[in-house]
Amino acid sequence: MSTTAAQQIDEIKTTPWSGGRSPFNVEYGKMMMWFFLLSDAFTFSTLLISYGALRFSAPVWPAPSLVFQSFPGLIESGAPLVFVGLMTFILIMSSVTMVLAVEAGHRNSKKEVVWWMIGTIIGGLMFLGCQAMEWTHLHSEGFWWGHIPDTKTMQEFFKEGVPLTQQAMSSHQFANLFFTITGFHGFHVFSGVIINIIITVNVLIGTYQKRGSYLMVEKVGLYWHFVDLVWVFVFTFFYLV
Repeated sequence: MSTTAAQQIDEIKTTPWSGGRSPFNVEYGKMMMWFFLLSDAFTFSTLLISYGALRFSAPVWPAPSLVFQSFPGLIESGAPLVFVGLMTFILIMSSVTMVLAVEAGHRNSKKEVVWWMIGTIIGGLMFLGCQAMEWTHLHSEGFWWGHIPDTKTMQEFFKEGVPLTQQAMSSHQFANLFFTITGFHGFHVFSGVIINIIITVNVLIGTYQKRGSYLMVEKVGLYWHFVDLVWVFVFTFFYLV
């Protein structure tokens, strides 16, 4: 047996993978980002499961088509889910610009990365602005942490004949969970915007071009896509169900 063949046999015996490119050959930072996103997914899952448990165990619940029927600043009622639809569109488009930024990074196109990152940042800021408008509108209607809307407001969001005590309890639970979960998601969006700004500054000063890799753009892209994916579940639980 030749020396080369013997070395190959020894390598097969000592390495855990011999079927081509190892699936464990993942950049350390990217792997840590996946671990973080997995743990964060558990947190969001726990919050949404808690909401679902209360939502479907309660005898009555505020109707989403009635609670979210306004377009803050333009339409007071009669436009269910229009505003949140706009919010969702903005966030999805910011995810598209992030994909384009990552793709431009693979081509080492510094100028394109900068512009697509700026587009992503603008999308995130627009989403946060819309969320602030929605929160302000709901607060003006009496929804807030630990607060129960007045009787007239509650009756607008429930079917006739529902006892006031049940309306009050459900409204209280709805408000607490809505502001907690959407606030937690909003914090993630805000954090993502700050990180995106830092990454964009680094791109502008040529940090990643000197390294010869825009891998950091890809890492922050994973986080941004995760935030967008979580919003799909938040949207479904609060605005559609």
